[in-house]
Amino acid sequence: MSQELLKVEQLFVEVEKKQILHGIDLQMNAGETHVLMGPNGAGKSTLGYALMGNPKYEVPGGAAVFQGEDLLAKSTSERAQAGLFLSFQNPVEVPGVSLGSFIRSAMEQRGEKISLWNFRKAVRKQMELLQMDESYIDRDLNVGFSGGEKKKAEILQLLMLKPALAILDETDSGLDVDAVKTVSLGVEEYQKNQNGALLIITHSTRILESLHVDYTHVLVNGKIVATGDASMIEEINACGFERYIDRA
Repeated sequence: MSQELLKVEQLFVEVEKKQILHGIDLQMNAGETHVLMGPNGAGKSTLGYALMGNPKYEVPGGAAVFQGEDLLAKSTSERAQAGLFLSFQNPVEVPGVSLGSFIRSAMEQRGEKISLWNFRKAVRKQMELLQMDESYIDRDLNVGFSGGEKKKAEILQLLMLKPALAILDETDSGLDVDAVKTVSLGVEEYQKNQNGALLIITHSTRILESLHVDYTHVLVNGKIVATGDASMIEEINACGFERYIDRA
């Protein structure tokens, strides 16, 4: 029997007093991969930021339970410690903090103790998979990184932190074909070997080509207007979102 991981009920989200999401319902079980698609401006990223606890995104109504606990009652750091991970569409630069220090600190905050030698060994293995130069582990987080390198650094964090639920927000946005393939390899590694759940937010489908998708949701004007299986992705590729927009 599948274990319920996340249950969102009638979630409303506001940004600067403007309502963006209007009663979102979403249920995810451990190990499942869900895809959230929709046209630009539909509110897809808003859901990810609200679940992660970004203070800009206010929740005036609804509920979100993660691993049996009230997610909305937790701070952003508490949500991360509980096993929630968000890969940003536009990763921020953090001068003065190396990529390696950032990842190791995050692991320690979640109660995972690891020696520096073992950490370096583990991180090198994942960097090799992502075709990242080892020197990046000692560079300031995302400072001077290209778009593709920033996305690879996000997926490196995903592989090292092993969250129970990873929310990937437009991870393939702005990447060339080769970078998408490499990032997809990292996501596939997480999906296969960590048994973690994925909520992939995208309006493209390039990153989905090598992944097993359990459910597809279409978000239009702040509402989930359709839910189905992976076949919906092919239909959207062929026909776009027009018929879903008519339902909103």
